[in-house]
Amino acid sequence: MQIKILGPLEATQNGRSVLPTAAKPRQIFALLALRARQVVPVTTLIEELWGDRPPRSARTTLQTYIMQLRRGLGENASDVLVTRFGGYLLDVAPEDVDVYEFERLASAGTRAQEAGDHESAARLLTNALVVWLGPALVDTPVGEVLSIETTRLEESRLSVVESRIDAEMRIGRHHALLSELAVLTARHPMNENLCAHYMIALFRSGRQWQALDAFKSLRQTLVEELGVEPSPRLRELHRAVLTADASLDRAESRELRQLLA
Repeated sequence: MQIKILGPLEATQNGRSVLPTAAKPRQIFALLALRARQVVPVTTLIEELWGDRPPRSARTTLQTYIMQLRRGLGENASDVLVTRFGGYLLDVAPEDVDVYEFERLASAGTRAQEAGDHESAARLLTNALVVWLGPALVDTPVGEVLSIETTRLEESRLSVVESRIDAEMRIGRHHALLSELAVLTARHPMNENLCAHYMIALFRSGRQWQALDAFKSLRQTLVEELGVEPSPRLRELHRAVLTADASLDRAESRELRQLLA
């Protein structure tokens, strides 16, 4: 079975979709898939479907949804969607779920980055991001439990984006990253890591004034929204841009590594 979480929810077996169209069975399947080969307690599934106000018939209704899922799975469905004491388990290999592939590639990219192989890191991290086909579970309602899971996945995705940009910056691709960084800093106006990369990419592209303006915008947002100043690290980067510090043009300089650490 092939299961996709990172975008529209999909589950196919021998080229055939095995997912129901009803919302709540899809929620159940998504949660079971995210925890493949782990028992998901009945109480957790009820919390996902109804929050802290489940109906009296919650357990009976949950059993009905499980039956619907098993009908879609066809033969040997009870061996795939397994009843365990106090809960249910989706017995599929973790590598059949796209989240596993994303995390595998992201981990490999991180190891390459730590080893100083920035070319391989950029390639592996790019491949990890290609696994995503849209926001996680974009076409599936999410309750309290899945909301936490999707938030975790989106944060992991953003972290990989930052790491991939860092790897590409270290191999001199700053000019190619300008438009992407412009969009990312607009979407995440308080993200200092993205702002730092944007400032350096602008500076290296001969746009010193725009780099200073990017710092000004971030500082204004932080002060207005949170009442705090940018971190000392970002303020030091601002000083380096202001004085046209030559270390900013050297991708692997010790000074620059400190500013991006």
